[in-house]
Amino acid sequence: MTKDNILIRRAERQDVPLLLDFIRGIARYEKMENEVIASREVLDREMFDEHRAEAVFAVVDGREVGFALYFYNFSTFIGHSGLYLEDLFVWPEERGKGYGKALLLHLVRIAREHHCGRMEWTCLNWNQLSIDFYLSL
Repeated sequence: MTKDNILIRRAERQDVPLLLDFIRGIARYEKMENEVIASREVLDREMFDEHRAEAVFAVVDGREVGFALYFYNFSTFIGHSGLYLEDLFVWPEERGKGYGKALLLHLVRIAREHHCGRMEWTCLNWNQLSIDFYLSL
């Protein structure tokens, strides 16, 4: 499967269980699974009633293989909103196929459409696989 076969779609309310699966997946990968206290109810309220965050999925052959969760912040220095990438995660067996890059490029387009002054994210300093991914862009 190549990146040309990827569909990026917005998360919807009915995706809350899937979002929680991805959140638990990234938490396992980051060795922080015990720190996940988010529930379906909290995600449903915060993301779809309060609109505090948004998410997109990378879908290949009808299966969600990765996700990105983001929200908007504001920079007083530049006087514009920004897009903050909270989580970017692709299932381990699907890595190296361009899905993470496709998700990130989709967020760049969203940031441009919303006239964001910047796009930010952080990466754990021990996570060399992710560091190498970001440096390759």
